[in-house]
Amino acid sequence: VQLQACGGGLVQAGKSLTLSCAASGILVSINNVGWYRQAPGKERELVAVIPSFGDVVYADSVKGRFTIFRDNAKNTVYLQMKSLKSEDTSVYYCNAETVNHIHYWGKGTQVTVSS
Repeated sequence: VQLQACGGGLVQAGKSLTLSCAASGILVSINNVGWYRQAPGKERELVAVIPSFGDVVYADSVKGRFTIFRDNAKNTVYLQMKSLKSEDTSVYYCNAETVNHIHYWGKGTQVTVSS
């Protein structure tokens, strides 16, 4: 499984940005797809995940501002980010987890929010 994320950049606080992550390879075993982020000096944290079954999960810090959705026809998952804050500045990673709990990661895309 290969994941290619793009869409990061520099944006002013309060603005919006949408990340995308295209998956390729053998995808039949993929269970969950989502986004994580890691700021300098901090641990990687969950932003949002779409499970195969059940409701989408969001980190409390992004609820109401971020929306994750997928386009199965394009094997792509998106993260729409609105009302961005300086604390959203991080490297964002897309993630795919298999039914056997193997995690695949994209290379990461930098999002910088200027205040």
